[in-house]
Amino acid sequence: MIQCKNYINGQFIGSRGGTLERRNPANTQEVVGVINQSGEDEINNAVSVAHNAFPAWRAISRVRRGEYLDRLVQVLKRETESFSRLVAREMGKNINEATAEVTEGIHMVQYVVGTARTPFGDVVSSEIAEKDSFMRRKPKGVVAAITPWNFPFAIPFWLIAPSVAEGNTVVFKPSKETSCTAQKLAECVHEVGFPPGVINFIYGSGEKCGMPLVRHPDIPVVLFTGSAEIGQQIRKVCAEFPDKMCACEMGGKNAIIVLDDADMNLAVNASVISAYKTSGQRCTAASRIIVHKNRLKEFEKKFVEMSKRIRIGDPLDQNMFTGPLINETQMNKVLNYNQLAKDEGARVLLDGARLTQGKLANGYFLSPFVYRMTHNTKSRVLREEVFGPHVAIIPVKDLEQAIEIHNDTDYGLVCSVITEDFRKAREVRERCDYGLGYWNLPTIGAEVHLPFGGVKKSGTGMPSASTLIDVVTHRTAWTVNYSKEIKMAQGMRVDIK
Repeated sequence: MIQCKNYINGQFIGSRGGTLERRNPANTQEVVGVINQSGEDEINNAVSVAHNAFPAWRAISRVRRGEYLDRLVQVLKRETESFSRLVAREMGKNINEATAEVTEGIHMVQYVVGTARTPFGDVVSSEIAEKDSFMRRKPKGVVAAITPWNFPFAIPFWLIAPSVAEGNTVVFKPSKETSCTAQKLAECVHEVGFPPGVINFIYGSGEKCGMPLVRHPDIPVVLFTGSAEIGQQIRKVCAEFPDKMCACEMGGKNAIIVLDDADMNLAVNASVISAYKTSGQRCTAASRIIVHKNRLKEFEKKFVEMSKRIRIGDPLDQNMFTGPLINETQMNKVLNYNQLAKDEGARVLLDGARLTQGKLANGYFLSPFVYRMTHNTKSRVLREEVFGPHVAIIPVKDLEQAIEIHNDTDYGLVCSVITEDFRKAREVRERCDYGLGYWNLPTIGAEVHLPFGGVKKSGTGMPSASTLIDVVTHRTAWTVNYSKEIKMAQGMRVDIK
């Protein structure tokens, strides 16, 4: 059983805010860990030491900062199996998916290590021949990183690795649901020997720990991944400060568009993967499948048949396709949306329910819920994020209607189109609202060297992963005059008479 303690200024310390048990969502009789809950004193302490560590850390060369991260990669690689099993036990993600997530997190750190020896600015031509102009990036200071429970290994490194590589220091708050994974991350950071105060970990709820961190006046950058509701609250708080920047990635109501010329086996496979991996608990999961009416019956038959065959069970069993939902609250939320779909007139094709047979009785397991519904702009189930194995099949008459329905949601994170026609694919690429687009692929599977973020309620236009550098640094202009005289751009006169 893991004991989660705050990691502040290079030391593991307890807190006075009480403790919280974290139980395995696949077997609630198993306690994975006990988590210390941070309060105001711990938050202020973490921010203070990060603030004090910033000047010395930013003064280290970018290459040297990259070397710290390179050592971290080696430690993480060594611990890949133990991290994968911990993610499976604490979050409920199938072991194969958990291993893929750990690999993704390592890839993120590797990517950042590679950038340490690349340019971090530009040489820019001046109007005046005797001048050289430069664009340089400078770190902003203390970064608050707040992450969700569904990717407890990868997303922290999306945020932490670019931040520290660019010379910032970090106070990291994970979800209370997956703090045990964060504790093991802290142990790896400690083993590497980052200077005290550069990376700090605090644990607690969003209300008592997350929002006070957001409001702290000594934090100029807030990085958040989570729900649209919380993200919007964070954006409002940050707007009250003259110098506080936030980047929020906030979920989606994603769709796969299956057109009349689609390869049906590919369409069904992509849809099943998109809908049910991580039990649908991905911000990139597809809960809407928009299908051309000429292929509707064929798609429905094959999709429902395959949905019935997916294996749901112990996350540590490699033979399972997916595991449980994260907790009882999330499970009941999905069940309520299933009922809402019925109330809104859905034709149910596969009625999902809680699975309680045998060993599944002690976990939060749900079978898929699949239904057909004509698009309705007033429907909640077609517009709101469910975050579970809940799938709507929406018939359309043509590509034009498919694009219109795809965009008729407040979100805009991921879009996928299944078609053999490159012209139709291009129409989707150009006209649909999304941050991540795919052609003949599932809606999941982002790679770290690409931007990750969305539009509308899905994000602020400042994505994570490779492009986070634009958030955690600010661009500065530096102009040098090599002449003995002053010559100004735009033809300004400088003679003084």
